[in-house]
Amino acid sequence: MMIYTACLALGLLFTIITATLGHFFGGHDGGGDVGTGGHAEAGYDHSGVPGISFFSPTVLACFVTAFGACGLILTHIPGTSNMWISAPISAVAGALMALLAFVMFNAMFKKTQSSSESRVASLLGQSASIVTPIPANGVGEIAYVQGGTRYTAPARTENGTPVPAGRPVRITRIIGSDYFVEIVNGTPINTTT
Repeated sequence: MMIYTACLALGLLFTIITATLGHFFGGHDGGGDVGTGGHAEAGYDHSGVPGISFFSPTVLACFVTAFGACGLILTHIPGTSNMWISAPISAVAGALMALLAFVMFNAMFKKTQSSSESRVASLLGQSASIVTPIPANGVGEIAYVQGGTRYTAPARTENGTPVPAGRPVRITRIIGSDYFVEIVNGTPINTTT
């Protein structure tokens, strides 16, 4: 019974400490990259997709907590109070809870994190508007909407011509952080507006 109490206490203590420290010290970029591709993530698995490993501290803490809680419950039931009966059942219960946590966290991370490459590829042909005028052979700024969110980006015209603010354009290609655009429908540019 002592091992079950220790596991339950350790798992709950880990949860409280990580939640508290994550609240006060989390969400800050310490200047280093975590995860894959240089993006800060909650962890990573072997595929490089955001998510958590089965052996992450969160999943292991879930196993330890469930093992301890189930063991404590089973020791108070006369038919399962023997350690040789309660330990295997508690281990299975802990493994099932850890698996559930693993699946739920990975499903949540896959829905909330998406690859920036897929987002960029879907922008080709997207309509946008000029926010900051694009000077001749220079860089201005466009605004576009993707997934219900408005984004801005530095932009150049394909042929180097100037484009005034408010003009509708279409994204033709993206190189690095520069978006190349063309005027929608090929209408002539009036730089006096």
